[in-house]
Amino acid sequence: MSKEVTQEQINEWKQKHGEIFKITVEDKVCYLKSPDRKIMGLATSMGANEPIKFNEMVLNQCWLGGDEEIKTNDAYFFGASAQLGGIIEVKTATLEKL
Repeated sequence: MSKEVTQEQINEWKQKHGEIFKITVEDKVCYLKSPDRKIMGLATSMGANEPIKFNEMVLNQCWLGGDEEIKTNDAYFFGASAQLGGIIEVKTATLEKL
């Protein structure tokens, strides 16, 4: 990592973005915020024909800091991609027929 992320930086991100997530892929680390509806919309439209683009969009748009190699090296990218579902907050809903 080119710049060590401090607890102070993490606290600033939390203040600005809410929950912050750390993904570790072997010796590489990245920090992400949760995607909002706009990011999810962009990712979904870009990933409609190329599913890998969905993960690229979410990773790039939610990126706060970390090892750039996670974005540029396929093996690290695929490792991080496997964890991206965990940063998407979904509330439980119920449907009731009236």
